[in-house]
Amino acid sequence: MTLRRVSLREGADLDGFRQAARALVAAGVAPDQVVWTAEGAPVPLPWEENVPLPEKEGSAPPPPLLLPRAVRDCIDEAVPHRDPERYALLYALIWRVLHGERGLPDVASDPLVHRLDLMRRSVRRDIHKMHAFLRFRRLDEAGAERFVAWFEPDHFILEAAAPFFVERFRALVWSILTPVGSAHWDRERLTFGPLGRPADAPASDAFEAGWRDYYESTFNPARTNPDLMRAHMPKKYWRNLPEAAAIPHLVRTASSRVGKMLEQEATMPTKRTPEAALRAMGDAEPTSLDELNRIIREAGPLVPGATQAVFGEGPEHARIVLVGEQPGDQEDLQGRPFVGPAGKLLDRALRDAGLDRGELYLTNAVKHFKFEQRGLRRIHSKPTAGEVKHYRPWLMKELDLVRPAIVVALGATAVLALAGKQIPITRARGPAQFSNRFAGYITVHPSYLLRLPDDETKRRAYAEFVADLERVRAIAENDNRRAAPSAAE
Repeated sequence: MTLRRVSLREGADLDGFRQAARALVAAGVAPDQVVWTAEGAPVPLPWEENVPLPEKEGSAPPPPLLLPRAVRDCIDEAVPHRDPERYALLYALIWRVLHGERGLPDVASDPLVHRLDLMRRSVRRDIHKMHAFLRFRRLDEAGAERFVAWFEPDHFILEAAAPFFVERFRALVWSILTPVGSAHWDRERLTFGPLGRPADAPASDAFEAGWRDYYESTFNPARTNPDLMRAHMPKKYWRNLPEAAAIPHLVRTASSRVGKMLEQEATMPTKRTPEAALRAMGDAEPTSLDELNRIIREAGPLVPGATQAVFGEGPEHARIVLVGEQPGDQEDLQGRPFVGPAGKLLDRALRDAGLDRGELYLTNAVKHFKFEQRGLRRIHSKPTAGEVKHYRPWLMKELDLVRPAIVVALGATAVLALAGKQIPITRARGPAQFSNRFAGYITVHPSYLLRLPDDETKRRAYAEFVADLERVRAIAENDNRRAAPSAAE
């Protein structure tokens, strides 16, 4: 019996395997008559015959194989495995499925299916590890910014894993170097090249100190479990991870840090929550915004990092109150609401709607700026539902003191604070009822308009926002439920 010899390129030659399988099936060659080798292997023995691929010979290729989806998925996921028998096993699967065992992929107890399933799982784990533990480092080449990463996969997964990094880092120019090949992205095209060397990738860059600081700040000493850490982050990847240098110290000091955390919790002042601060007032409940603001100032921020509390601004008995989400960077620095880019857009919209900002009361659901530090910039971080709930008593007391005719919720966070529940803006935009004491109105936050992608969309959305403010003005002008406050108020 003459054996058929198939030579595929080194690594994961998915296209080559598909072509060879089609040619072998078309020729009626059974799995036990095929020898699978890599290019550069020794010449065939006397009882072996090379199987030419149709595309290489210029002849018409055989028709595609009609295989179940489960078999096609198995081929895609098992070909990157390092096991030299993978091609033989996959061809045996194809042969049996095309010769009467159509449901074979569903028979998990079959030794062939079981072995291929173990290969697929190993490949998927390897791809996941590459996605999780690959770190790019900046490399400046003749003034051009480039990012390079070194990674050592267990299998031939580079081509399968690289598209993930294209989606995540599309705006960067980068290269991934591995012992089995390299991947390169130039912002337009993904290409693959020869193997790389660790020396070709930078050992560190200026960003890593900040990344280590971030990792240390988010490390929870109370949940330190070295065995679990090694299971999720195998030690073989540590030498290429900037945060790994901090792990031994964090593990050694975990117990002492937990003790300090418990001591700090025991001495934490109870008045940090608005409910506790309001209870502490007892009979001295604030009768003015100044008194309420003093309580807020003394209680301190519920979100970390804020420079100061940003209080509401405007006449104490304004007929219209606008409630936003939280202060931004400029609001935190200046101590006034709506003075940043969104505030400037709001000022223009108010003028176009015939409203005078000086006659309105502007405030936020959350009184302190919550942010993430990125280099020298402080990037806004959306408050959680729990944080909004914590600040809600202060907001409701603020509204009790102002007693407006109408309260406008600017965006989803303001709606949550006023209504006490999540309400989609697109569904509820327009008049609303947050309380029996005043009318309500729901619209978008002006920062939403700044994030829109094109000028035409921004123009339409801005016009709708101005129309909302015009309706708010009309509601306030027609409200007769309360008389103007007296001089005594």
